[in-house]
Amino acid sequence: MQEKNGVAVVTHGGSGSPKDWSDGCRAAAQRAQARVTGGGSALEAAVEAVVALEDDGRYNAGSGSILCLDGQTVEMDAGLMDNRGALGAVACLKGYKNPVRVAQAVADTPHWLLAGEGAERFARTCGFETYHGVSQRSRDYHAQLVKAFADPASADPDDREGAEKADTFKRFWNYAMPWDQAMKAHGTGTVGAVVRGPDDHFAVATSTGGSAPSLLGRVGDTPVIGCGFYAGEHGAIAATGVGEYIVRQMLARTVYEWVAQGTPLQQALERGIGLFSRDVSVGLIGVTRTEAAASSNRNMAAHVLS
Repeated sequence: MQEKNGVAVVTHGGSGSPKDWSDGCRAAAQRAQARVTGGGSALEAAVEAVVALEDDGRYNAGSGSILCLDGQTVEMDAGLMDNRGALGAVACLKGYKNPVRVAQAVADTPHWLLAGEGAERFARTCGFETYHGVSQRSRDYHAQLVKAFADPASADPDDREGAEKADTFKRFWNYAMPWDQAMKAHGTGTVGAVVRGPDDHFAVATSTGGSAPSLLGRVGDTPVIGCGFYAGEHGAIAATGVGEYIVRQMLARTVYEWVAQGTPLQQALERGIGLFSRDVSVGLIGVTRTEAAASSNRNMAAHVLS
């Protein structure tokens, strides 16, 4: 339980991320705290925390974003919001290291979400530096995934679901590179931050490198208001996990409403996790006027700072 009007920051490295990666979440939270205690807004602090996580390289966001099935494409999403009217997001953004900063810039336009080529042109217009690096971890993960898809005999013989998934992606393949070529080109997660400023200014920011396997153009919960993130006068919530399930529950807004009705934050987060079966990876972080907490049904790198 935190004192009212005190600064609080919670960061996470994605549901399913190793807990020993929490050092990066701690560093990101400290960066956010320094920003807000130095006179910055809660929203600026949330963005700074997510930028730190995007730059880390271990998490599925920014420089650590995973490769799509073609082994070439990286599609990133990000979103942010505060309780003073700021709202911005990008989807399927390519070629930029910090999509959360592009989402922050979108919040200054008449729109709340830009996607694909339009988001890329907008980022270029705003002067953001292009970036096309791919981490070795992402390359290794892609090689493992492609091997399982291209050579079913190498996978678990009892993994019928995995074989069916490969057939589905082959059927609906929509990349420029042909399926057979991609399968020879060897080479879930989100990050997020919620902040409470000293004046009960609440903000949330999220970022992801997408999901694999997925079709080109796939968008999950991360850039969708009320699903991957939400902020209002009672606090801020960020979600992480399997976006296709999270959006069906409008998870961030659902948990926020429970908090607004008086449910203690930790209880609300755990109740939100309980909406999903155990085989669906999901995590939540949040801040309110008096609390800051994190919860997940998987290991999850996270840090609570107040």
